[in-house]
Amino acid sequence: MKQLPPDTVRLLSSSQVVTSVANVVKELMENSLDAGASSIDVKLENFGLDRIEVRDNGCGIKAADVTVMAVRHFTSKICSHEDLERLETYGFRGEALGSVCAVAEVAVTTKTEEDDISAQYTLDASGNIVSQRPSHLGQGTSVSVTKLFRNLPVRRQYYSSARKCKEELKKVQDLLMAYAVIKPELRLMLVHNKVAVWQKARAADHRSALVATLGASVVANLLPVHQEQPEMVLDGFLPKPGANLSSTSSSTPDKTFIFVNNRPVQQKDIMKLLRQHHSAQYSDDAARHRYPVLMLQITVSPSSVDVNLTPDKTQVLLHNKEAVLTAVEALLVSLYGFRPSSGQPAEKQLHPETLPPPTRCLELGASPLEDKDSRNVSGEDFLKHSDAAQPAANCDAPLQRQASNGSSSSSMADDWIINQSSFSLCDDKTTRSLSQITGTSSASRSPEKPEDVPAAEPRRMQISAEDWSRGTALTDPTSGEPLQPVVIHQPPKLCHSSSESKKPINAITEKRAALTAYDMISNRTMRAPPSAASLFEKEARAEVLREQPAASLQEISTAVQERWKNLREEDRKKFEEKAKKSQDLHDQRTKLASDEASGDPAERPPRATKLQGQKRKAAVSNQQLLDELFSAQPQKKTRKPPASKPWLPLPCSVAALRGRLRRLCSQSAAAAPRGLRPVSRLASQSSWVLACGQRLLLLNPFRVEEALLLQRLQQHHVLPAAGLQSPLQLTAGNLGGPEYVETLCSLEQQPAALDGSVFFSDPRLVANGFHIRLTPERHLEATAMADCVPFLGLEDLREVLHAVLHRKASTVQESRPLKVTNYLKAEAVRLARQLPSDLRHEDVEELLGRMERRLGGTDRTCIHGRQFFQHLTDIPSTDQEAKALFRPLEL
Repeated sequence: MKQLPPDTVRLLSSSQVVTSVANVVKELMENSLDAGASSIDVKLENFGLDRIEVRDNGCGIKAADVTVMAVRHFTSKICSHEDLERLETYGFRGEALGSVCAVAEVAVTTKTEEDDISAQYTLDASGNIVSQRPSHLGQGTSVSVTKLFRNLPVRRQYYSSARKCKEELKKVQDLLMAYAVIKPELRLMLVHNKVAVWQKARAADHRSALVATLGASVVANLLPVHQEQPEMVLDGFLPKPGANLSSTSSSTPDKTFIFVNNRPVQQKDIMKLLRQHHSAQYSDDAARHRYPVLMLQITVSPSSVDVNLTPDKTQVLLHNKEAVLTAVEALLVSLYGFRPSSGQPAEKQLHPETLPPPTRCLELGASPLEDKDSRNVSGEDFLKHSDAAQPAANCDAPLQRQASNGSSSSSMADDWIINQSSFSLCDDKTTRSLSQITGTSSASRSPEKPEDVPAAEPRRMQISAEDWSRGTALTDPTSGEPLQPVVIHQPPKLCHSSSESKKPINAITEKRAALTAYDMISNRTMRAPPSAASLFEKEARAEVLREQPAASLQEISTAVQERWKNLREEDRKKFEEKAKKSQDLHDQRTKLASDEASGDPAERPPRATKLQGQKRKAAVSNQQLLDELFSAQPQKKTRKPPASKPWLPLPCSVAALRGRLRRLCSQSAAAAPRGLRPVSRLASQSSWVLACGQRLLLLNPFRVEEALLLQRLQQHHVLPAAGLQSPLQLTAGNLGGPEYVETLCSLEQQPAALDGSVFFSDPRLVANGFHIRLTPERHLEATAMADCVPFLGLEDLREVLHAVLHRKASTVQESRPLKVTNYLKAEAVRLARQLPSDLRHEDVEELLGRMERRLGGTDRTCIHGRQFFQHLTDIPSTDQEAKALFRPLEL
């Protein structure tokens, strides 16, 4: 035997402590909570495999403890094993950070209240500091873990599939939700690939934390519970008795929060007890496979709990386990009542004799999987005309279920034993024939001798679930065919001659003479003619609605019928005449359509028959001409020498140009403001040359469009808001103070809804993408935020309220937060780049006019701070200046 190297021992033990991304996040979060943090941000990249960063605002790590902060078994939580009996922190072993260093690259940035600046430390695989440098972060600690499982390729390969990665991200979110519930004063945020996945603001109590985590609709179905016993306290929120199963349960246990001394744990015995009592309220078997949505906090003495049981500390050992289970069960019994089947396993099947007999015959409407209350639903409404003289002894055979082998496979489905006499048909003849087939006689049983009934019990047949689902379980005793609940009656076929019956009918091209309520006449749909009563109803219904606006449909129909009965004979004849005219017109059109569509071919016009008998003449062939064209060799093109381009010298005079500019300025002096006149376009630069007095300027139209678009977006654009999965609670803590809450409540509101909630309609909130609601309990919460602006959150809402409170911002443009302004700038640039580059003379004049009207005479810069105009040169006013500027080209 050989002793393992220290590096191997460290890697083996560390890989047992650090098993997943969620495990790393849990260890780092517990260190932050032990440091008194009230705000924790968890940021992941590539599902945590590339980077995990946990940042808090706790007390930080002292300079004296920095050198050993990641060395194994160095901790500030306990000093000896006896301290575990007084343990109040989450961590105590001092191996979490050292274990993470062994399987990843770790950097720690920390700052205490006494430190001037924060410092970032890079650690090696042993937990020792290898480098140090100053940082800009505030008070608290930030731990960055990169390249997780770099030296464990098998474990990293485990996360190669997208499904595993998404499951790991879901585990991290569930972990944060558990701490969010037990720590209401804690602010949490989960960010993955720079996108906020889940966040929770600070809350006042556990109920507010549950609302922020699970939603108000779920918490509305939970009841607060509290029970105190010697050395034990039970607190939490349990589902209301009889509440909707879908809203108080889940298919996974991620919303069943169980805490022991504020520590989220997984206790199978407590979970089993909670599921049994919750599912006992519901008769559906699906309730047994669901997990209740609840929060249960068990507070006991630290000396009666052994936390050092598993590396992840998710399972604890209770010294007084039986007392805890008894207290939990007493709490559940006081809320849900005594559960009769608590001593039986959930999988145990009910015996047939335990089921109550059906109260009536023909109880076929109940499903075999329902509870016994639903089995007592009678089918007399459906089969009320059945034979009442049939003896009740034939109806005593209930629907019974055989004991199965417990398999959940559809191929091993349970069988149901059904008494044939209970499935009597509606008529007496079929009932008598069914009695003959079963070989029993109801008259043979004597009502005075009930003990003889088992001996005369009729023969039973077994019906499998597969036959029941196919509809072949019940058969007609006379014909032997399966009973059908719906029979489709088809009209009898018309008799035709043998030649016509052999000819196939094209249902698409050939129209039939049988017409429906909607008849195809002249290739359009026409409704069947109305009757006299329907014509009267059409007119009388409007009068009844005017007289009784609040009347129901049944009251309106009754009033119309009464008016039709009491109608005078003269008025009744008028409606009958209208109905007769409609019927005659419809019959006439129907006859024409029927004659044209389904007439006899022999009765058709002779011209059509002649056209059908003619043969089409073949077109004259041009094949010889085509062969000559394709067989001819194409002539080769001879390249001609390029012809010289014509040129002509043009006289150029600066004086003539000056005179033309002066004439233009004098002709339309008031057309454009400040003497700005477009002269010519530079196609190579997509710019325009402008004349402003004696100056020539170069205009960039895109910069002007950017500024105009930004101003318009700032004033009128409304950011689309997307609903949040869980509304964010707005308090004085996360808004910045009570003055911000007062400012928010003073903004414009909509009328109160039926449930008492009020939405804020102030454009300064809605245009910036915030939908705020005031609940009936007078709580403020954000129900929707704009998702087009990255990382838009409560800080931006605080910025809007700050502008309203301190800068007296009365318009939307003045209350835009910085993130929204930058987003609108990017949108303005994008929209400006989509405009055409070849502007016409009229377009430039219109652009200059809009610039003067909307931007005024001071602002002449674009979004990026660049000038609209660039000075080119000044136009000479005399010939001497023109000659001085004129320089001949030197060739």
